[in-house]
Amino acid sequence: MDQTLATIVYIVVGLAIIGALIPVFIKARKSSQNYTGPRDANDPAPGSTGGTGTLLEDRPAAAEAPTAPAAPIEESAVKEIVEVVPEAPALDIPQPVEGRLVRLRARLAKSNNALGKGLLALLSRDTIDESVWEEVEETLLLADIGTDSTMELVDSLRERVRILGTRDPEHVQALLREELIKLVDPTMDRSLNISRHEDRPAILMVVGVNGVGKTTTVGKLARVLVAEDKDVLLGAADTFRAAAAEQLATWGARVGVPTVKSDVDGADPASVAFEAVKAGIEQEVDVVMIDTAGRLQNKVGLMDELGKVKRVIEKQGTVDEVLLVLDATTGQNGLTQAKVFSEVVNITGIVLTKLDGTAKGGIVVAIQKTLGVPVKLVGLGEGPDDLAPFDAENFVDALLS
Repeated sequence: MDQTLATIVYIVVGLAIIGALIPVFIKARKSSQNYTGPRDANDPAPGSTGGTGTLLEDRPAAAEAPTAPAAPIEESAVKEIVEVVPEAPALDIPQPVEGRLVRLRARLAKSNNALGKGLLALLSRDTIDESVWEEVEETLLLADIGTDSTMELVDSLRERVRILGTRDPEHVQALLREELIKLVDPTMDRSLNISRHEDRPAILMVVGVNGVGKTTTVGKLARVLVAEDKDVLLGAADTFRAAAAEQLATWGARVGVPTVKSDVDGADPASVAFEAVKAGIEQEVDVVMIDTAGRLQNKVGLMDELGKVKRVIEKQGTVDEVLLVLDATTGQNGLTQAKVFSEVVNITGIVLTKLDGTAKGGIVVAIQKTLGVPVKLVGLGEGPDDLAPFDAENFVDALLS
Protein backbone atom coordinates (compact mmCIF):
# COMPACT_ATOMS: atom_id res chain seq x y z
CA MET A 1 0.00 0.00 0.00
CA ASP A 2 2.74 2.40 0.98
CA GLN A 3 4.71 1.41 -2.13
CA THR A 4 1.78 2.04 -4.46
CA LEU A 5 1.16 5.45 -2.96
CA ALA A 6 4.80 6.36 -3.41
CA THR A 7 4.66 5.38 -7.09
CA ILE A 8 1.61 7.58 -7.71
CA VAL A 9 3.35 10.49 -6.05
CA TYR A 10 6.40 10.08 -8.33
CA ILE A 11 4.20 10.00 -11.42
CA VAL A 12 2.35 13.18 -10.48
CA VAL A 13 5.56 15.01 -9.70
CA GLY A 14 7.06 13.90 -13.03
CA LEU A 15 4.03 15.07 -14.99
CA ALA A 16 4.19 18.41 -13.25
CA ILE A 17 7.85 18.82 -14.18
CA ILE A 18 7.15 17.87 -17.80
CA GLY A 19 4.24 20.33 -17.95
CA ALA A 20 6.46 23.11 -16.71
CA LEU A 21 9.15 22.35 -19.28
CA ILE A 22 6.87 22.17 -22.36
CA PRO A 23 6.36 26.02 -22.73
CA VAL A 24 10.08 26.60 -22.40
CA PHE A 25 10.79 24.07 -25.14
CA ILE A 26 8.16 25.59 -27.48
CA LYS A 27 9.59 29.10 -27.02
CA ALA A 28 13.08 27.87 -27.80
CA ARG A 29 11.73 26.10 -30.92
CA LYS A 30 10.10 29.26 -32.22
CA SER A 31 13.24 31.30 -31.62
CA SER A 32 15.19 28.79 -33.69
CA GLN A 33 12.72 29.05 -36.60
CA ASN A 34 12.75 32.89 -36.62
CA TYR A 35 16.52 33.18 -36.61
CA THR A 36 17.72 35.33 -39.53
CA GLY A 37 21.41 35.44 -38.76
CA PRO A 38 24.20 34.44 -41.13
CA ARG A 39 23.75 31.24 -43.08
CA ASP A 40 26.14 29.10 -44.93
CA ALA A 41 26.38 29.88 -48.59
CA ASN A 42 25.01 26.42 -49.38
CA ASP A 43 21.89 26.82 -47.17
CA PRO A 44 18.68 27.22 -49.14
CA ALA A 45 17.08 30.69 -48.89
CA PRO A 46 13.90 31.08 -46.90
CA GLY A 47 10.84 30.62 -49.06
CA SER A 48 12.51 27.88 -51.10
CA THR A 49 11.61 24.23 -50.97
CA GLY A 50 14.51 23.38 -48.62
CA GLY A 51 15.83 24.49 -45.20
CA THR A 52 13.80 25.70 -42.28
CA GLY A 53 12.23 28.77 -44.02
CA THR A 54 8.56 28.92 -44.94
CA LEU A 55 7.31 28.44 -48.53
CA LEU A 56 6.14 31.57 -50.41
CA GLU A 57 2.59 30.31 -50.62
CA ASP A 58 2.60 29.71 -46.83
CA ARG A 59 3.41 33.32 -46.01
CA PRO A 60 0.79 35.98 -45.44
CA ALA A 61 0.46 38.44 -48.36
CA ALA A 62 2.70 41.46 -47.92
CA ALA A 63 0.95 44.81 -47.71
CA GLU A 64 1.55 47.06 -50.74
CA ALA A 65 3.93 49.90 -50.07
CA PRO A 66 2.23 53.26 -50.29
CA THR A 67 2.99 55.12 -53.57
CA ALA A 68 5.19 58.14 -53.02
CA PRO A 69 3.67 61.38 -54.32
CA ALA A 70 5.17 62.60 -57.64
CA ALA A 71 7.77 65.26 -57.19
CA PRO A 72 6.63 68.64 -58.54
CA ILE A 73 8.12 69.63 -61.93
CA GLU A 74 10.31 72.63 -61.61
CA GLU A 75 9.73 75.62 -63.87
CA SER A 76 13.11 75.18 -65.51
CA ALA A 77 12.24 71.57 -66.38
CA VAL A 78 8.97 72.64 -68.00
CA LYS A 79 10.79 75.23 -70.04
CA GLU A 80 13.32 72.64 -71.12
CA ILE A 81 10.55 70.26 -72.25
CA VAL A 82 8.78 72.96 -74.25
CA GLU A 83 11.96 73.95 -76.02
CA VAL A 84 12.58 70.49 -77.47
CA VAL A 85 9.06 70.09 -78.95
CA PRO A 86 9.41 70.63 -82.75
CA GLU A 87 7.43 73.57 -84.03
CA ALA A 88 5.33 73.55 -87.21
CA PRO A 89 7.27 74.97 -90.15
CA ALA A 90 6.67 78.67 -90.64
CA LEU A 91 4.79 79.62 -93.79
CA ASP A 92 6.38 81.84 -96.41
CA ILE A 93 5.09 85.40 -96.68
CA PRO A 94 4.89 86.27 -100.39
CA GLN A 95 6.05 89.68 -101.53
CA PRO A 96 3.32 92.26 -102.15
CA VAL A 97 1.95 92.11 -105.69
CA GLU A 98 1.84 95.84 -106.17
CA GLY A 99 5.04 97.11 -107.73
CA ARG A 100 6.54 93.70 -108.55
CA LEU A 101 7.21 94.58 -112.16
CA VAL A 102 8.79 97.84 -111.08
CA ARG A 103 11.09 96.02 -108.65
CA LEU A 104 12.09 93.61 -111.40
CA ARG A 105 12.51 96.22 -114.11
CA ALA A 106 16.30 96.30 -113.81
CA ARG A 107 16.51 92.57 -114.49
CA LEU A 108 14.22 92.87 -117.49
CA ALA A 109 16.10 95.89 -118.83
CA LYS A 110 19.44 94.10 -118.50
CA SER A 111 18.34 91.12 -120.57
CA ASN A 112 16.42 93.05 -123.23
CA ASN A 113 18.54 96.14 -123.62
CA ALA A 114 19.61 95.14 -127.13
CA LEU A 115 16.20 96.18 -128.43
CA GLY A 116 15.92 99.50 -126.62
CA LYS A 117 19.52 100.56 -126.95
CA GLY A 118 19.70 99.48 -130.57
CA LEU A 119 16.68 101.54 -131.52
CA LEU A 120 17.86 104.57 -129.58
CA ALA A 121 21.30 104.37 -131.14
CA LEU A 122 19.81 104.28 -134.63
CA LEU A 123 17.33 107.08 -134.05
CA SER A 124 19.91 109.35 -132.43
CA ARG A 125 22.07 109.67 -135.54
CA ASP A 126 22.59 113.04 -137.12
CA THR A 127 21.09 111.83 -140.36
CA ILE A 128 18.25 109.33 -140.44
CA ASP A 129 17.99 108.02 -143.99
CA GLU A 130 16.36 104.98 -145.54
CA SER A 131 19.18 102.68 -144.46
CA VAL A 132 18.63 103.68 -140.82
CA TRP A 133 14.91 102.87 -141.04
CA GLU A 134 15.77 99.50 -142.56
CA GLU A 135 18.02 98.78 -139.57
CA VAL A 136 15.23 99.81 -137.22
CA GLU A 137 12.89 97.35 -138.98
CA GLU A 138 15.47 94.58 -138.68
CA THR A 139 15.97 95.26 -134.96
CA LEU A 140 12.23 95.08 -134.33
CA LEU A 141 11.82 91.88 -136.34
CA LEU A 142 14.67 90.21 -134.41
CA ALA A 143 12.83 91.08 -131.21
CA ASP A 144 9.84 89.05 -132.51
CA ILE A 145 7.44 91.97 -132.64
CA GLY A 146 6.12 90.60 -135.91
CA THR A 147 6.01 91.90 -139.47
CA ASP A 148 2.72 93.80 -139.32
CA SER A 149 3.49 95.44 -135.98
CA THR A 150 7.01 96.35 -137.14
CA MET A 151 5.77 98.08 -140.26
CA GLU A 152 3.08 99.88 -138.27
CA LEU A 153 5.60 101.20 -135.73
CA VAL A 154 8.24 102.21 -138.28
CA ASP A 155 5.76 104.01 -140.55
CA SER A 156 4.25 105.96 -137.66
CA LEU A 157 7.61 106.84 -136.11
CA ARG A 158 9.16 107.88 -139.43
CA GLU A 159 6.28 110.22 -140.15
CA ARG A 160 6.44 111.85 -136.71
CA VAL A 161 10.23 112.36 -136.89
CA ARG A 162 9.93 113.83 -140.39
CA ILE A 163 7.21 116.25 -139.40
CA LEU A 164 8.88 117.37 -136.19
CA GLY A 165 12.35 117.44 -137.74
CA THR A 166 13.84 116.42 -134.37
CA ARG A 167 17.19 114.71 -133.75
CA ASP A 168 17.33 115.22 -130.01
CA PRO A 169 17.93 111.78 -128.43
CA GLU A 170 15.58 112.42 -125.53
CA HIS A 171 12.82 113.59 -127.85
CA VAL A 172 13.30 110.62 -130.14
CA GLN A 173 13.22 108.28 -127.14
CA ALA A 174 9.94 109.84 -126.00
CA LEU A 175 8.44 109.29 -129.47
CA LEU A 176 9.65 105.69 -129.57
CA ARG A 177 8.23 105.06 -126.09
CA GLU A 178 4.81 106.37 -127.15
CA GLU A 179 4.74 104.19 -130.25
CA LEU A 180 5.82 101.05 -128.37
CA ILE A 181 3.22 101.58 -125.64
CA LYS A 182 0.60 102.00 -128.36
CA LEU A 183 1.64 98.65 -129.84
CA VAL A 184 1.61 96.84 -126.47
CA ASP A 185 -1.86 98.34 -125.96
CA PRO A 186 -2.44 99.50 -122.37
CA THR A 187 -6.21 99.49 -122.98
CA MET A 188 -6.46 95.68 -122.85
CA ASP A 189 -8.01 94.24 -119.69
CA ARG A 190 -5.19 92.36 -117.96
CA SER A 191 -6.96 91.64 -114.69
CA LEU A 192 -7.43 88.01 -113.63
CA ASN A 193 -11.00 86.75 -113.37
CA ILE A 194 -10.62 85.42 -109.83
CA SER A 195 -13.62 86.89 -108.01
CA ARG A 196 -15.55 84.28 -106.03
CA HIS A 197 -19.13 83.63 -107.14
CA GLU A 198 -22.02 83.48 -104.70
CA ASP A 199 -22.16 79.68 -104.61
CA ARG A 200 -18.73 78.58 -105.81
CA PRO A 201 -15.10 79.62 -106.19
CA ALA A 202 -13.57 81.13 -109.30
CA ILE A 203 -12.04 78.38 -111.46
CA LEU A 204 -8.72 78.89 -113.25
CA MET A 205 -6.97 76.47 -115.63
CA VAL A 206 -3.31 76.64 -116.64
CA VAL A 207 -2.31 75.04 -119.97
CA GLY A 208 0.70 74.88 -122.29
CA VAL A 209 3.27 72.67 -123.97
CA ASN A 210 5.93 70.62 -122.20
CA GLY A 211 8.74 72.41 -120.42
CA VAL A 212 7.39 75.96 -120.30
CA GLY A 213 7.04 75.96 -116.51
CA LYS A 214 3.30 75.45 -115.96
CA THR A 215 3.53 73.80 -112.53
CA THR A 216 6.01 76.40 -111.32
CA THR A 217 3.75 79.13 -112.69
CA VAL A 218 0.76 77.71 -110.80
CA GLY A 219 2.83 77.64 -107.61
CA LYS A 220 4.02 81.22 -108.09
CA LEU A 221 0.52 82.38 -108.98
CA ALA A 222 -0.74 80.80 -105.75
CA ARG A 223 1.71 83.07 -103.93
CA VAL A 224 0.36 86.08 -105.85
CA LEU A 225 -3.20 85.24 -104.79
CA VAL A 226 -2.21 84.56 -101.18
CA ALA A 227 -0.50 87.98 -101.12
CA GLU A 228 -3.89 89.40 -102.15
CA ASP A 229 -5.59 87.58 -99.23
CA LYS A 230 -7.30 84.99 -101.44
CA ASP A 231 -8.23 81.55 -100.11
CA VAL A 232 -6.82 79.15 -102.73
CA LEU A 233 -6.97 75.42 -103.52
CA LEU A 234 -4.79 73.66 -106.11
CA GLY A 235 -5.70 70.72 -108.34
CA ALA A 236 -2.84 68.53 -109.64
CA ALA A 237 -4.34 67.35 -112.94
CA ASP A 238 -0.89 66.74 -114.44
CA THR A 239 -1.01 63.00 -113.73
CA PHE A 240 1.53 61.90 -116.34
CA ARG A 241 4.75 63.68 -115.41
CA ALA A 242 6.56 61.99 -112.55
CA ALA A 243 6.45 63.98 -109.31
CA ALA A 244 4.38 66.79 -110.85
CA ALA A 245 1.72 66.46 -108.14
CA GLU A 246 4.31 66.45 -105.36
CA GLN A 247 6.01 69.49 -106.86
CA LEU A 248 2.72 71.37 -106.93
CA ALA A 249 1.85 70.28 -103.36
CA THR A 250 5.23 71.56 -102.17
CA TRP A 251 4.59 74.96 -103.74
CA GLY A 252 1.20 75.11 -102.04
CA ALA A 253 2.43 73.95 -98.65
CA ARG A 254 4.96 76.79 -98.50
CA VAL A 255 2.12 79.31 -98.31
CA GLY A 256 -0.52 77.14 -96.60
CA VAL A 257 -2.50 76.25 -99.74
CA PRO A 258 -3.95 72.67 -99.95
CA THR A 259 -3.58 70.49 -103.05
CA VAL A 260 -5.98 67.84 -104.37
CA LYS A 261 -4.04 65.08 -106.11
CA SER A 262 -4.26 61.39 -106.98
CA ASP A 263 -1.99 58.77 -105.44
CA VAL A 264 -2.25 56.68 -108.61
CA ASP A 265 0.19 57.35 -111.45
CA GLY A 266 -1.57 58.02 -114.73
CA ALA A 267 -4.94 58.72 -113.12
CA ASP A 268 -7.63 60.38 -115.22
CA PRO A 269 -6.76 64.10 -115.16
CA ALA A 270 -10.39 65.08 -115.69
CA SER A 271 -11.38 63.17 -112.53
CA VAL A 272 -8.68 64.89 -110.48
CA ALA A 273 -9.78 68.29 -111.79
CA PHE A 274 -13.42 67.47 -111.00
CA GLU A 275 -12.56 66.45 -107.42
CA ALA A 276 -10.48 69.59 -106.93
CA VAL A 277 -13.37 71.85 -107.94
CA LYS A 278 -15.75 69.79 -105.78
CA ALA A 279 -13.43 70.20 -102.77
CA GLY A 280 -13.15 73.92 -103.47
CA ILE A 281 -16.93 74.27 -103.43
CA GLU A 282 -17.24 72.29 -100.20
CA GLN A 283 -14.47 74.26 -98.48
CA GLU A 284 -15.83 77.59 -99.80
CA VAL A 285 -12.46 78.79 -101.09
CA ASP A 286 -12.08 81.84 -103.31
CA VAL A 287 -10.12 80.32 -106.19
CA VAL A 288 -9.44 76.80 -107.49
CA MET A 289 -6.43 76.53 -109.82
CA ILE A 290 -6.00 73.46 -112.03
CA ASP A 291 -2.55 72.49 -113.29
CA THR A 292 -2.69 70.41 -116.49
CA ALA A 293 -0.15 68.18 -118.19
CA GLY A 294 2.07 69.61 -120.90
CA ARG A 295 1.15 68.58 -124.43
CA LEU A 296 2.37 69.44 -127.90
CA GLN A 297 -0.10 71.44 -129.92
CA ASN A 298 0.15 69.01 -132.85
CA LYS A 299 -0.92 65.96 -130.78
CA VAL A 300 -4.62 65.75 -131.55
CA GLY A 301 -5.41 63.11 -128.90
CA LEU A 302 -3.80 65.07 -126.10
CA MET A 303 -5.48 68.30 -127.16
CA ASP A 304 -8.85 66.51 -127.19
CA GLU A 305 -8.12 65.28 -123.68
CA LEU A 306 -7.49 68.88 -122.58
CA GLY A 307 -10.87 69.82 -123.95
CA LYS A 308 -12.39 66.95 -121.95
CA VAL A 309 -10.80 68.21 -118.73
CA LYS A 310 -12.44 71.58 -119.22
CA ARG A 311 -15.83 70.07 -120.05
CA VAL A 312 -15.76 67.86 -116.95
CA ILE A 313 -14.84 70.81 -114.74
CA GLU A 314 -17.73 72.82 -116.14
CA LYS A 315 -20.24 70.25 -114.87
CA GLN A 316 -19.81 72.15 -111.59
CA GLY A 317 -19.17 75.67 -112.84
CA THR A 318 -17.84 77.69 -115.76
CA VAL A 319 -14.07 78.01 -116.03
CA ASP A 320 -13.47 81.70 -115.41
CA GLU A 321 -9.86 81.94 -116.60
CA VAL A 322 -7.70 79.84 -118.93
CA LEU A 323 -4.07 80.93 -118.87
CA LEU A 324 -1.68 79.76 -121.58
CA VAL A 325 1.94 79.60 -120.40
CA LEU A 326 4.47 80.41 -123.12
CA ASP A 327 8.25 80.39 -123.02
CA ALA A 328 9.36 83.80 -124.27
CA THR A 329 12.56 82.31 -125.69
CA THR A 330 10.60 80.26 -128.26
CA GLY A 331 9.70 83.42 -130.16
CA GLN A 332 7.36 83.01 -133.10
CA ASN A 333 6.84 79.30 -132.35
CA GLY A 334 4.81 80.45 -129.38
CA LEU A 335 2.28 81.95 -131.77
CA THR A 336 1.53 78.56 -133.30
CA GLN A 337 1.07 77.04 -129.86
CA ALA A 338 -1.21 79.87 -128.80
CA LYS A 339 -3.46 79.51 -131.85
CA VAL A 340 -4.08 75.78 -131.32
CA PHE A 341 -4.65 76.00 -127.57
CA SER A 342 -7.02 78.92 -128.07
CA GLU A 343 -9.14 76.84 -130.43
CA VAL A 344 -9.40 73.97 -127.94
CA VAL A 345 -9.97 75.70 -124.60
CA ASN A 346 -10.64 79.37 -125.38
CA ILE A 347 -7.57 81.11 -123.92
CA THR A 348 -8.35 84.21 -121.86
CA GLY A 349 -4.82 85.29 -120.95
CA ILE A 350 -1.11 84.68 -121.56
CA VAL A 351 1.69 84.06 -119.06
CA LEU A 352 5.13 84.74 -120.53
CA THR A 353 7.90 82.92 -118.67
CA LYS A 354 11.67 83.32 -118.98
CA LEU A 355 11.22 86.85 -120.24
CA ASP A 356 14.38 87.85 -118.40
CA GLY A 357 16.47 85.41 -120.42
CA THR A 358 15.68 86.65 -123.91
CA ALA A 359 15.99 89.72 -126.10
CA LYS A 360 12.72 88.73 -127.81
CA GLY A 361 10.41 90.80 -125.66
CA GLY A 362 8.50 91.83 -128.77
CA ILE A 363 6.64 88.50 -128.62
CA VAL A 364 4.26 90.29 -126.24
CA VAL A 365 3.11 92.49 -129.11
CA ALA A 366 2.93 89.65 -131.63
CA ILE A 367 0.78 87.36 -129.46
CA GLN A 368 -1.67 90.07 -128.51
CA LYS A 369 -1.93 91.25 -132.11
CA THR A 370 -2.54 87.73 -133.43
CA LEU A 371 -4.95 86.38 -130.80
CA GLY A 372 -6.49 89.49 -129.35
CA VAL A 373 -5.67 87.95 -125.94
CA PRO A 374 -3.74 90.03 -123.39
CA VAL A 375 -0.50 89.08 -121.69
CA LYS A 376 -1.55 89.09 -118.02
CA LEU A 377 1.54 87.80 -116.19
CA VAL A 378 5.27 87.68 -116.87
CA GLY A 379 7.96 85.52 -115.31
CA LEU A 380 11.22 87.32 -114.73
CA GLY A 381 13.39 84.82 -112.89
CA GLU A 382 13.57 81.64 -110.84
CA GLY A 383 12.70 83.16 -107.47
CA PRO A 384 9.37 82.21 -105.87
CA ASP A 385 8.04 85.77 -106.25
CA ASP A 386 9.44 86.44 -109.73
CA LEU A 387 5.99 86.42 -111.32
CA ALA A 388 4.44 89.83 -111.88
CA PRO A 389 1.22 91.25 -113.32
CA PHE A 390 1.99 92.67 -116.74
CA ASP A 391 1.87 96.45 -117.19
CA ALA A 392 2.35 97.94 -120.65
CA GLU A 393 4.08 101.15 -119.61
CA ASN A 394 6.42 99.50 -117.12
CA PHE A 395 7.32 96.88 -119.71
CA VAL A 396 8.22 99.44 -122.36
CA ASP A 397 10.16 101.52 -119.84
CA ALA A 398 12.18 98.42 -118.98
CA LEU A 399 12.98 97.85 -122.66
CA LEU A 400 14.16 101.42 -123.10
CA SER A 401 16.07 101.73 -119.83
